[in-house]
Amino acid sequence: MAVPVPKSGRQAKRSYGFCVKMTAVAVLGLCFMLIWSMFSSSSVVSQRSTFGEFSEPVSTNGKVFQPQIHSGKKEPRKDQVNKEDEKSKFESDLGERDKKKANGSESFVQKGGKEASNEEKGHGSVESEGEGLPKEDGGEKEEVDANGKEEEDAVDGEGKGTEGLEEDVELSDGVDVNQEDESDDSKSTGKNKKDIGPLFDPKAHYTWKLCSTRSKYNYIPCIDVESTGGRLQSYRHHERSCPRTPPTCLVPLPHEGYGTPVRWPESKLKILYKNVGHPKLADFVKKQSWVVEIGEYLTFPQNHTELKGGIMHYLESIEEMVPDIEWGKNIRLVLDIGCTDSSFAATLLDKDVLTLTLGLKDDLVDLAQVALERGFPAVVSPFENRRLPFPSSVFDAIHCGECHIHWHSNGGKLFLEMNRVLRPGGYFILSTQHDSIEVEEAMSTLTASICWNILAHKTDEISDIGVKIYQKPASNDIYKLRRKKDPPLCKENENPDAAWNNPIKSCLHTIPSSIEQRGTEWPEEWPKRLETYPDWMNNKEKLIADTLHWKAIVDKSYLSGMDIDWSNIRNVMDMKAINGGFAAALLEKKVWVMNVIPVHAPDTLPIIFERGLVGVYHDWCESFGTYPRSYDLLHADHLFSRLKNRCKPPIAIIVEMDRIVRPGGWAIIRDKVEILDPLEGIFRSLHWEIRMTYYQEKEGLMCVQKTIWRP
Repeated sequence: MAVPVPKSGRQAKRSYGFCVKMTAVAVLGLCFMLIWSMFSSSSVVSQRSTFGEFSEPVSTNGKVFQPQIHSGKKEPRKDQVNKEDEKSKFESDLGERDKKKANGSESFVQKGGKEASNEEKGHGSVESEGEGLPKEDGGEKEEVDANGKEEEDAVDGEGKGTEGLEEDVELSDGVDVNQEDESDDSKSTGKNKKDIGPLFDPKAHYTWKLCSTRSKYNYIPCIDVESTGGRLQSYRHHERSCPRTPPTCLVPLPHEGYGTPVRWPESKLKILYKNVGHPKLADFVKKQSWVVEIGEYLTFPQNHTELKGGIMHYLESIEEMVPDIEWGKNIRLVLDIGCTDSSFAATLLDKDVLTLTLGLKDDLVDLAQVALERGFPAVVSPFENRRLPFPSSVFDAIHCGECHIHWHSNGGKLFLEMNRVLRPGGYFILSTQHDSIEVEEAMSTLTASICWNILAHKTDEISDIGVKIYQKPASNDIYKLRRKKDPPLCKENENPDAAWNNPIKSCLHTIPSSIEQRGTEWPEEWPKRLETYPDWMNNKEKLIADTLHWKAIVDKSYLSGMDIDWSNIRNVMDMKAINGGFAAALLEKKVWVMNVIPVHAPDTLPIIFERGLVGVYHDWCESFGTYPRSYDLLHADHLFSRLKNRCKPPIAIIVEMDRIVRPGGWAIIRDKVEILDPLEGIFRSLHWEIRMTYYQEKEGLMCVQKTIWRP
């Protein structure tokens, strides 16, 4: 009976010893993990808080004809070894911001020339640590699409104050707000976002080929959609229809070559014919008086137009019919439906009226391309069932001169879209020649059903053109007086600004009635309008700070620090505009800027129009609605980091930039270092010249120039 006792005691001792051993192992494991995490975190901080991991500055003469992107860490040059400790210590003190500005910009900005030539040897590849970007959880909670379902800070992280605005290049003032958004989103969801790899694969090797499409050098991917068989025009769709996979081929140059565009303002009067060569253009030119072929140029005699009596007579007669139309004062923004000779936009430009031409792409002459080559704002878009890429109530006037649109057909759907984008109290100018009685009656019924008032109707004796001027109502009172509620009023939850890929609605949106709503007051006269902020704009102080912020950057960096010849710059695009501060800062340079609001970003496009500037909504995962070689300069401020891997493949965005920039044109890109590093290699593979790189902390700036190269 005594035997079981010691056995039980041995088991107890063995169990006790086992627990001690497991506890010791667990403690040692925790200590190891703690020590490892400390070294790991300190290593990451070291990598991103010093200049040691940044790309080398690039000279203007650096050309690479066999580019390849690979991963791996750079070996420091001999002339850098002695300075490495000093730089590391210098950058570790994050509080001494002003000191970093003074020393960092001096050592790490290069614009080419002799001082960069010695450092360029042996640096033909781009290296990156391949640090991943945060992954989006679900539906991009911190980003608001252009439908305006939520409201965010309109400044979007730009212009957070006036501090540091006098510095030369202050990248830290332009830090992308996604860093804050992501942390807030993680807190709200309680989840840690996963790293999904870099936006651009640092190990990728790029080879390029030309696109083989029917439209060749005029290729617009979302409009010129190839179809099997049929006539030549079968590749042109009446609706925007993008390829499932964005094209990664390069658009060829015109078969007769491409010449340096005529500089502004001379381009108003003549352009190089071969730059806009089109199969049907030659026959068209022979039948017109407003355009003349002289040698290698297409010339546009001043005041010549399709209209008899000249364009000046036409515009003056409109002002006589409705004196409230004061071009350049009361009327600043005009949408011109359908592109003819662009003399309408050219003449109004002299009166400080900014006219955006809507090229419908329903003809084979492509006159919108001629307008862009001349230096006038234009966008190409089908116009049939979907809304135009503009907010509601933004254009002061809409002009349709012989645009051959049957406004009364299909229930007046297209006319309802004009009603959506026209400002309350705005003017619709319709000029036609010899309209039938049936068409006039149908138009009268249609305009009466939406309560448009016809202000004037006159047939000009000189031009033999009938001009009608309508006015959209400025209040909802008149809608209540309609006998027939057809078209009906839109539902309250129907967003009038939901424009991207949304169908045209067969209803009338109500007109804003309170002073806090946009559209209740007519804007100030130009140019006072540019710096006037109505009551419906929130955070006026931040909007003012944003304007000053971009004014300082443009004046002290873009205009003088990048070797850009601004006399060659006319057509400019801000690929991720916010409040139009960049465009406003460039007004004195006599350029026009297409302000693009990405559909996944906060909807600030109404603010841009209110200031007297133009823009569109766009999804950069698709092709932009313009012809190849349309723009002289692209500006991308944190565009790529904002995309966060949503576009597949992201390389297609670079290909699209290459498509719409003219040879000799420029791109200025501000973004995170881990994005700029591989971008440099991609641009080199396209034979773009890297004119300048600048890095400070986690942010960087790169200025590149496109060459004439094609594969």
